[in-house]
Amino acid sequence: MLVVVSLGPGDESLMAPAARQALEGADAVVGYRGYIELVSGDLLEGKEVVATGMRGEVERVTSAVELAASGRNVALVCSGDAGIYAMAGLALEILESRGLLASVPFRVIPGIAAFNAAAALLGAPLMHDFASVSLSDLLTPWEAIERRIEAAASADFVLALYNPRSRKRREQLPRALEIVARHRLGSTPVGIVSRAARPGEKVTVTELAAVDPEAVDMQTVVLIGNSATRRTGEYMLTPRGYHDKYEY
Repeated sequence: MLVVVSLGPGDESLMAPAARQALEGADAVVGYRGYIELVSGDLLEGKEVVATGMRGEVERVTSAVELAASGRNVALVCSGDAGIYAMAGLALEILESRGLLASVPFRVIPGIAAFNAAAALLGAPLMHDFASVSLSDLLTPWEAIERRIEAAASADFVLALYNPRSRKRREQLPRALEIVARHRLGSTPVGIVSRAARPGEKVTVTELAAVDPEAVDMQTVVLIGNSATRRTGEYMLTPRGYHDKYEY
């Protein structure tokens, strides 16, 4: 069996009980080295552990599939939610390409995604429709990413930006902010959350016109409010519309 396990944002208390059960029942655990380190030692004890570095996605998922095809109970671990910019899709693609969908049991354990963890720290920025866009152009052409940002911003979605900036990708975030600024006031609240629920957690609420890209890295999620989002105290609030229909 191949179980793709979502670990959540990092704090063990935010891992779903089903994820813990899947890890307990596995005899092999496969994942990115940094995510394996999020798993407590007692859940890895006595298990085969296969860890790879950055950009080793195909290698580690292939290893997980091959182990599962040999009859092992395999947990393929991902941070956040495995179905959001993670390994659930690649695992299915490889099972499909090898004709193993009928012979290898497959399951995905959902988890708390990075934008959920960031939103909780910011208050209530995702109370209305929102869109999530990754700024990584490793697998998606930048032109397609720009079109998606433009469409989401023009439709007044709250925007969650994943993978906003790395050592090599320094121009994408300023460009994304420039596109959004065509459709939003400079005073639009923006939440910048780094390492949510992990050591070094940092939460900043600023304005669109004041975002400092230098304060953002790959472990950061940027949440840009819509036209109705406002700051309330130290939090961000995107009203759902109750105030238009009810007195409270």
